[in-house]
Amino acid sequence: MQTSMKRTLEALGSLKLAVVGMVLLMLLVGACTLAQVRLGIYGAVAVYIRTFLVWVRVPGTALSVPVFPGGGFVGLLLIVNMTASLVTRWSAGRLKPGLALTHIGVILLLAGEFQTAFRAHESSLSIEVGQTLDYTEATRRTELAIEEGKAPAAHGTKAEATPAGKPLATISERDLARGGELALPGLPVSLKVLRFLRNGHLVMQKEAAAGAIVVTAGSGRKLTVVELPAATSDDEPETPVAYVEAVAGGKSLGVWLVSPVLGPQVLEAGGRKLALSMHPERVWMPFTLTLKHFSHDVYPGTDIPRNFSSLVRLVDAERHEDRDVLIWMNHPLRYRGLTFYQASYGKGDTLSVLQVVRNPGWILPYLSCLIVTVGMAWHFLLRLAAARRDP
Repeated sequence: MQTSMKRTLEALGSLKLAVVGMVLLMLLVGACTLAQVRLGIYGAVAVYIRTFLVWVRVPGTALSVPVFPGGGFVGLLLIVNMTASLVTRWSAGRLKPGLALTHIGVILLLAGEFQTAFRAHESSLSIEVGQTLDYTEATRRTELAIEEGKAPAAHGTKAEATPAGKPLATISERDLARGGELALPGLPVSLKVLRFLRNGHLVMQKEAAAGAIVVTAGSGRKLTVVELPAATSDDEPETPVAYVEAVAGGKSLGVWLVSPVLGPQVLEAGGRKLALSMHPERVWMPFTLTLKHFSHDVYPGTDIPRNFSSLVRLVDAERHEDRDVLIWMNHPLRYRGLTFYQASYGKGDTLSVLQVVRNPGWILPYLSCLIVTVGMAWHFLLRLAAARRDP
């Protein structure tokens, strides 16, 4: 049994397996770099690096098949390889303490990337002076929200003094892309997603093309959509669009065209008014932030920015927090696992844009670099001492 375990560890920790892992990683990096022209940075990283398998759609069908190991698989392979190598060589007395620390540091670095890839979340908070919000918005994901009552104020109107509250139901981008009929528990209506486009352009429709989806309800009845390729630049905006059919009691309530540019649209079902609204995916916080003041400082006599800062009021009833916090460049707010960075501004210095990051493994890269540095220094000093003893 011990011999079998030893052979398994030696095979998993072999140099050949490490070389295979590095070659696969180089191929993935090359493919990801080339794919950025077509998919953009975020899209290419999602398809090739932050996944366990690279999937390719079969032409003419909706079927996708795996064709290559993804970055997640290769990273896990390298973690297993280095861990097995560390255990094998350490138990055989063939690994020096300094090199052991270096191995541990690199393993922690790879583990930190796993944390970042699959658990980290990046979003933004666009807030006007006097506005109170309890959610952030994802920069690259969208959702379809169903809210009750009259439609919320359209984008660009005066900021509300209090947060609007969570919607009755939301449909994620993944479910929109999957399509089909989606039940909405507790609501008198269900939605059937007829088509979803990650990026599209709305234009006036002169005459419906043969086989095209006809919009019969809402503010998009005279519009059609021109599909656009995915954005290839981080600063290039995308406009998601979906055709959805509302169904209540087995009866169709019409086909709706929903998109962030159209704003909320109201339908009636079961004696209730429901608003359909597509917007960036919202991440709800257990506290609120109110922007009290935004400062845009410049160097005297010039228009060159010197500093941006946001004075916010943080209120957390659960933890009995009620205090003012100043956020400025390189001085973020860290609270409840979230980090708020000052990122941008707008609307004549009345709008502040904060970048919000949740990364449970943020400490691992720093810790791993420290361990690698200590391990390499230790190994170097031991070799130097040995060289001085045996000239």
